[in-house]
Amino acid sequence: MADRSLDTMSIPLEVRARLAELELELSEGDITQKGYEKKRSKLLGAYLPQPPERSRLSHHPRTHKNCRPGKMNGVEQSLSQERRTPVTPSSSARYHRRRSSGSRDERYRSDVHTEAVQAALAKHKERKMAVPMPSKRRSLVVQTSMDAYTPPDTSSGSEDEGSVQGDSQGTPTSSQGSINMEHWISRAIHGSTTSSTTSSSSAHSGGSSAANRLADVMAQTHIDTVPQLECESRGMELGGGLFIVRERIPEENHSAPPDVTTYTSEHTMQVERQQGSTPRAAPKYGNAELMETGDGVPVSSRVSAKIQQLVNTLKRPKRPPLREFFVDDFEELLEVQQPDPNQPKPEGAQMLPMRGEQLGVVTNWPPSLEAALQRWGTISPKAPCLTTMDTNGKPLYILTYGKLWTRSMKVAYNILHKLGTKQEPMVRPGDRVALVFPNNDPAAFMVAFYGCLLAEVVPVPIEVPLTRKDAGSQQIGFLLGSCGVTVALTSDACHKGLPKSPTGEIPQFKGWPKLLWFVTESKHLSKPPRDWFPHIKDANNDTAYIEYKTCKDGSVLGVTVTRIALLTHCQALTQACGYTEAETIVNVLDFKKDVGLWHGILTSVMNMMHVISIPYSLMKVNPISWIQKVCQYKAKVACVKSRDMHWALVAHRDQRDINLSSLRMLIVADGANPWSISSCDAFLNVFQSKGLRQEVICPCASSPEALTVAIRRPTDDSNQPPGRGVLSMHGLTYGVIRVDSEEKLSVLTVQDVGLVMPGAIICSVKPDGVPQLCRTDEIGEICVCSIATGTSYYGLSGMTKNTFEVFPMTCSGAPISEYPFVRTGLLGFVGPGGLVFVVGKMDGLMVVSGRRHNADDIVATALAVEPMKFVYRGRIAVFSVNVLHDERIVIIAEQRPDSTEEDSFQWMSRVLQAIDSIHQVGVYCLALVPANTLPKTPLGGIHLSETKQLFLEGSLHPCNVLMCPHTCVVNLPKPRQKQPEIGPASVMVGNLVSGKRIAQASGRDLGQIEDNDQARKFLFLSEVLQWRAQTTPDHVLFTLLNSRGTIANSLTCVQLHKRAEKIAVMLMERGHLQDGDHVALVYPPGIDLIAAFYGCLYAGCVPITVRPPHPQNIATTLPTVKMIVEVSRSACIMTTQLICKLLRSREAAAAVDIRTWPTVLDTDDLPKKRPSLIYKPSNPDTLAYLDFSVSTTGMLAGVKMSHAATSAFCRSIKLQCELYPSREVAICLDPYCGLGFVLWCLCSVYSGHQSILIPPAELETSPALWLLAVSQYKVRDTFCSYSVMELCTKGLGSQTESLKGRGLDLSRVRTCVVVAEERPRIALTQSFSKLFKDLGLHPRAVSTSFGCRVNLAICLQGTSGPDPTTVYVDMRALRHDRVRLVERGSPHSLPLMESGKILPGVRIIIANPETKGPLGDSHLGEIWVHSAHNASGYFTIYGDESLQSDHFNSRLSFGDTQTIWARTGYLGFLRRTELTDASGERHDALYVVGALDEAMELRGMRYHPIDIETSVIRSHKSITECAVFTWTNLLVVVVELDGSEQEALDLVPLVTNVVLEEHYLIVGVVVVVDIGVIPINSRGEKQRMHLRDGFLADQLDPIYVAYNM
Repeated sequence: MADRSLDTMSIPLEVRARLAELELELSEGDITQKGYEKKRSKLLGAYLPQPPERSRLSHHPRTHKNCRPGKMNGVEQSLSQERRTPVTPSSSARYHRRRSSGSRDERYRSDVHTEAVQAALAKHKERKMAVPMPSKRRSLVVQTSMDAYTPPDTSSGSEDEGSVQGDSQGTPTSSQGSINMEHWISRAIHGSTTSSTTSSSSAHSGGSSAANRLADVMAQTHIDTVPQLECESRGMELGGGLFIVRERIPEENHSAPPDVTTYTSEHTMQVERQQGSTPRAAPKYGNAELMETGDGVPVSSRVSAKIQQLVNTLKRPKRPPLREFFVDDFEELLEVQQPDPNQPKPEGAQMLPMRGEQLGVVTNWPPSLEAALQRWGTISPKAPCLTTMDTNGKPLYILTYGKLWTRSMKVAYNILHKLGTKQEPMVRPGDRVALVFPNNDPAAFMVAFYGCLLAEVVPVPIEVPLTRKDAGSQQIGFLLGSCGVTVALTSDACHKGLPKSPTGEIPQFKGWPKLLWFVTESKHLSKPPRDWFPHIKDANNDTAYIEYKTCKDGSVLGVTVTRIALLTHCQALTQACGYTEAETIVNVLDFKKDVGLWHGILTSVMNMMHVISIPYSLMKVNPISWIQKVCQYKAKVACVKSRDMHWALVAHRDQRDINLSSLRMLIVADGANPWSISSCDAFLNVFQSKGLRQEVICPCASSPEALTVAIRRPTDDSNQPPGRGVLSMHGLTYGVIRVDSEEKLSVLTVQDVGLVMPGAIICSVKPDGVPQLCRTDEIGEICVCSIATGTSYYGLSGMTKNTFEVFPMTCSGAPISEYPFVRTGLLGFVGPGGLVFVVGKMDGLMVVSGRRHNADDIVATALAVEPMKFVYRGRIAVFSVNVLHDERIVIIAEQRPDSTEEDSFQWMSRVLQAIDSIHQVGVYCLALVPANTLPKTPLGGIHLSETKQLFLEGSLHPCNVLMCPHTCVVNLPKPRQKQPEIGPASVMVGNLVSGKRIAQASGRDLGQIEDNDQARKFLFLSEVLQWRAQTTPDHVLFTLLNSRGTIANSLTCVQLHKRAEKIAVMLMERGHLQDGDHVALVYPPGIDLIAAFYGCLYAGCVPITVRPPHPQNIATTLPTVKMIVEVSRSACIMTTQLICKLLRSREAAAAVDIRTWPTVLDTDDLPKKRPSLIYKPSNPDTLAYLDFSVSTTGMLAGVKMSHAATSAFCRSIKLQCELYPSREVAICLDPYCGLGFVLWCLCSVYSGHQSILIPPAELETSPALWLLAVSQYKVRDTFCSYSVMELCTKGLGSQTESLKGRGLDLSRVRTCVVVAEERPRIALTQSFSKLFKDLGLHPRAVSTSFGCRVNLAICLQGTSGPDPTTVYVDMRALRHDRVRLVERGSPHSLPLMESGKILPGVRIIIANPETKGPLGDSHLGEIWVHSAHNASGYFTIYGDESLQSDHFNSRLSFGDTQTIWARTGYLGFLRRTELTDASGERHDALYVVGALDEAMELRGMRYHPIDIETSVIRSHKSITECAVFTWTNLLVVVVELDGSEQEALDLVPLVTNVVLEEHYLIVGVVVVVDIGVIPINSRGEKQRMHLRDGFLADQLDPIYVAYNM
């Protein structure tokens, strides 16, 4: 090795120490030989003789292992270097070569910029992030070999730059090791960036095997969060000799990493070593190999691999977090952006206003523009004024000054005298008229415009409305309406082309006033009489014309220009541009407004010039047409935009005989756009050889309000180079000018737009607040004081005052002038020599976290990434949206149809990196839409505000979306730190001090109620049935209805008793069952189920009701049946003949092992004999039945119900609902578990009332079945589930009138109870009440119940007692487990409805789930219940036998420690209301908030899925259902889309926005699925855990999965 001969004494001590450390690491195997050599050569690099090429390298501050650097040891150094991006090798040489190299094909980019972007991306090649690609249904991921990818081309894509490419790739420097361009990962895994400039140095073995690349990615993903203060470098050895060093990230940066990992405050100090275990390479998606998830659980699936990749990506710190500050306990404060102490501040003196040269008074200048027209029209009528072109570039028509004069007079006469009547003319002098002319007919426009000036009416030129709902056309209509326009002048051809109604009339466009369309062609007009002559006055302060201007938000304003301003502006332009009579000028610009109107229609007539007008349609066919016309007519002046120069560059190659030496002035209308400089440079480069002189190019700056602001003068001196400013982009974001060397990556090169206009004064003021003069090194809004500016926004005096009547002030507060200035809307500064520089527009300004970014700059960076391989160049929209109190940058681009999904995604991730590197700002959303789908402006640009509107309302229909909320959103509230728990003593004191009552409540005491309840004397339900069969044998207990609403079956007391006896015989004789055996009852909802239940009781068996499998969906429903049968240890299954066959069918065999079913008894064929003896249990505490249910978290839980509990339960319901044998109750519930089963099977037998049974499945065919039954049987009490209520609300919404006609009357209903185990769905119950109010339903009748596994019914509204109350709580406080009551309608308010009245015999207390201490009134805690009908325990919980034995027997940790409570697992609170209940006591209301199992802990706060889901469903009309769950701390949102699959991607930004805004959470994954994918159980509850499992196992067949970065 070359350095062996190095004199070791010349090496500093610390480097020698580091070398020794390296030797040690090598000997211990912590580092590979290759890594060692690389690091060693890097350390010694400075002391070796260096080739001259590499001398300029930026040295990173190195931080040593195990040493915390002192102030002097690199911290300040790292800060000073923090935002300085390392320069790529030999870059200066490259820059200069590139500057002079040939044609560019970019409009928006300066060379420096492209170079910077590519360099930034090259830098990121070393520090990669894995961005998971979204999956789409079409072909989830195309499987391609990784080797097939070619590395991205970093050249900027123009032909004559081959040498540069070789140069950039061929010089690996010691800082890059041997990483050349081939070292980059497969396209799918490439991504976001880190703002810190210390990059992981890594060397690659040079082999391009896929394994190596994957190792590279995995190595990145396995680095955990970097502690902020440690200077630890941990090495990690991977296959393929890859070595990764973790370097210190500079602490001073401005945003926090997303809280994905759990929030820890302490960091380990020692250096960890890998214990010889090398992380496995992650499988490429699609090969669902086993992979560790975040919890260390192996998961076999593609989806979880992607999520894991996302988690790992997000774990890597984006930017160090902001400083901590005190968070008030109650409020979730959003992080306030702390000002960066190192941010540049303006230091210059206060600027001096710049005065333009004197406006020269020329003797023969006409007194007004009409006078000029009259002069030329009469003196030289044959002189050409305007030549128009057809689409072949042939002259179509030549308008002479004579014709212009006579035709304008004719138009003026007709406007004034031929519209309306003599007494009532339609148009009087001073009125406004619209000018609607197409872009290819400047002659007709010119005649009409001057006709208006001569008639002294005010022309308002607008675009031709193409359709009735053109982008922005409605806003133009508002402008016309506010200007009072009633007449529109147009040409014949245009009139014919307007959309017409069948009667031939032009329809009224949306938002437009009623207009009279008036064609101005000469043949349609009457000749003015000989004696009529227009009145030509000197220019005065009357309005001459109104120019429309579209604002940032899409609204359209009219800028009024007076006659004197118009004349003065023409004079100033004539002087500045040195116009002389009869010059020829080529105009490519829109002649209706702005620079095109001022030069091509107005100033040209003042100087009798000849205008060659090139229409947009010709430019599209022949982009070089304007250059050909300059040659053909030997034109002196041309007015173009940088786009036209760009197009000419692309198309000029085949042209031989171009000569531009006649041009003395090439006016670049958008020269103020910072990116026009590259077009100007490139254009000069190419056409200098064709006679174009450098000093001819004259950029100008203009605005609708201030007209021409500045223009570069054409000089004869070719030695004086134009002004250039190379400004630091970072400085610009703080509004500060810092001139930068061109070596830096993030710079903006701007050209001057010349000097102030003659007769004008210019200054720049602070963009917001008081118009105070800027300092000399500060960016401000440019203001102009001149006669030649607009004077107002028509009809808007307030806005006019803020824009046209500005009095700039000095720092002492004194105005600088008595005359008002006009704000131009341009941001810039006045540079040395009075040159004006513009760096952006106020409209394009986006203020993100206090820093200003310009939309145009962002566009340019995006375009510089891949020279136009994937997107169309002029079709990129950049705007900001407000999400969570800050602006967020959104980029929308049109994708080329030939680019593949992977390509586009690759491009998107590179754009993110480039923007992050160059602008140091994150992009919130990057979306690609199909070609030609963005709304256009009339001249083909993108209609920005309309695009933004479509984005926000979710109708943009993108084909690719990448959201990066994790990297952008840095102002989230601090994650909540749980306080240490308070001990019992202090809580007691706290309670006493604050005078809070402990939250406890109870229903009526069962012991004290005196009622003539005969059933009370029986301990067992079987005895009650026998007693009823003897005393009231023919009393009907059950009536089952079919789908037509007629009685399908009914049971009297004696019929039920006899059926039960026969079933008992069958169980004993055919089933050979003993008492205590378990029997599974697999029946559809009906009467057989009830008989079988009592048959089991008669035989002493324990029944378990099981929902039968669905014949159409055996594969998913049968395994649940099998599971319950097995878990409940059933010795026998009883069912109908039909289901019996189903259980043994071929389909069943495919789903489960049908050989292991226990005995199956078919009860359709019963024995005729009676049992010798009916079983009577020895003890009321023995088991009566098992209640099995799948909880919403996907747990199958069976609870044991004793005979005592069953009887107590029935008694409690009987008392609450006042049920007697004379009553009828309608039940539309599933009879398999919980309160539904009890109401269906047990209550009638106990209370003797008649139950009308309506199977919920029948409602799917006839939704009105339940309500018609309620009406027909004059039912007073009815029970249903949420799914039934939803079916009625959705299915009968439009049918209330027809139902009224069928005699549906709900006025007798006094209680309609929704049976539920969740927080009341207040929106659903309210819409149900509203919908059926007209049919007599009393709103107070609708209420809910609440039950859970440990107690099947805790609350039930019942008949007497106060109405259920609703309170509004603060959702933010709820996340902190606190209840704060707020007013209805206040922000973040959440309505909670009381869950019904507490049942008799039930006691409730609210306890802290962690400490088990009692809580105070209106405090959120777990609901604990004590009651005679509590279940006596879990039978088994499938999958975890030992689970929470304390669910059924918990005691409080202090206070009343004797009572045994059951824990419901639900959070809620009690609140004493002002209402009184029947006993005269004040009523305690119970509010259920949600299940603890379902709640998600995110950022230290507790979120209930339903709250997030409600927000999401509200965010877009096409979202019908939503479910959320977490996976490795990422929030996953699944939405069902009701609409075309094109809409799927629209939902991603909207879902992300709404969850951020309302819940302060960042969505990790958005999954869009078809309707019906989210599983819902019979109670209408979402099965979120099943959904989660399905998602992770990749079984959902999603339409789209978006992984947010």
